[in-house]
Amino acid sequence: MHLDVLDLRNFYYRSPLGRAAQKVVRDRLTQMWPEAKGQTVAGFGFSVPLLRPYLADARRVIALMPGPQGVMPWPAGMPNVSVLSEEMWWPLPTGFVDKLVVLHGLETSENPSKLLDEAARVLGPGGKAMFIVPNRAGLWARSDRTPFGYGRPYSITQLEAQLKRHGFVPERHISALYQPPSHKRFWRKTAGLCESVGSKAPVMAGGVLMVEVVKQSHPQQKPGLKDAVKKPLDVLDGLIQPAPKPAYRL
Repeated sequence: MHLDVLDLRNFYYRSPLGRAAQKVVRDRLTQMWPEAKGQTVAGFGFSVPLLRPYLADARRVIALMPGPQGVMPWPAGMPNVSVLSEEMWWPLPTGFVDKLVVLHGLETSENPSKLLDEAARVLGPGGKAMFIVPNRAGLWARSDRTPFGYGRPYSITQLEAQLKRHGFVPERHISALYQPPSHKRFWRKTAGLCESVGSKAPVMAGGVLMVEVVKQSHPQQKPGLKDAVKKPLDVLDGLIQPAPKPAYRL
């Protein structure tokens, strides 16, 4: 079940907790993807809080918002790049996208398998995607006061296994949002310390999981037999290379 776009907008842009979450996840994304110069960057779900750093240098930025969620114009004060989209039929050509960000899209999808097939379709050869989902082991998935408390939370093993089944090769994964999902002033003041300490912890206990994948490129199958014949018949050898005639004695 997708959340309403107005609720998502109010959380990320009008609440201190949402603005803090936006900054943390966006900073981790730009650490992994520092630039997208000349590339096509697309997002699905409610990815717009993370796409702004790519507006300046990317060839184009497109924000796809699923129908059940609703759409809002974005970015403010600039030409609109957000599009209302069917969840399993994106209005993008095959192989069109270089980088894809999925936030609040996979865990709330009614058909995640078809959604992943569509994500794989729009990515070009060597294209990369970042899937950001609630962490099953984190605090944020247990609180319905944030958007990460809705939908299906994942463990890193579950998420990577699902991505592999749809032709994605996981390359890197991290977790983020180690601060508690609380609006209380004390936790807002100590949020930076929580993130700093949590990012160095050996366990992935952050509120969200971020998995970077690359689209798998299958080698082209050549026509003909796949396996060489180990013991070829020599019946036709004489037709391929005529044998010398025997000499006759007088």
